[in-house]
Amino acid sequence: MAYDEVLAERVRERLGAADLDAAEKKMFGSMCFLDRGNTVAGVDGDDLFVRVDPDDLSDALAQPGARPFESRGRTAGGWVYVAGEVLDDEVLDEWLRAAWDATAGLPPK
Repeated sequence: MAYDEVLAERVRERLGAADLDAAEKKMFGSMCFLDRGNTVAGVDGDDLFVRVDPDDLSDALAQPGARPFESRGRTAGGWVYVAGEVLDDEVLDEWLRAAWDATAGLPPK
C-alpha cells in the first residue's frame, strides 16, 4: 500500500522546522523519518506511526485513533499507529513531539 503523500509532507514540514539531523527513507512501502539514523515516525497508508517512550505506551494507546503497532502478526513495543483521520495540526504536533522526545535519548546509528 502506498503512503499518504499529504501526510508525509506535513511531517516533512515539521521536521524541517525542528532542530533534528533529519532524513527520510522509504521502507516496506512506508515513508520513514529519521533523526541521527533512528526512526522517529513514519507514514504507512493513511496512518502515522510514531516511536513512544515505553513507559508512556499505555497512555499513548489510550489516545483517540491510537492502536498498537503490529507488523507480520507481532506487536512492536515502543511504537504506536495513529489513524490519519484524527491528525489535525495540533494532534500531529503532539504525536511528533512525543516521538522526537522518545528518540532523543537514543545513540546515533
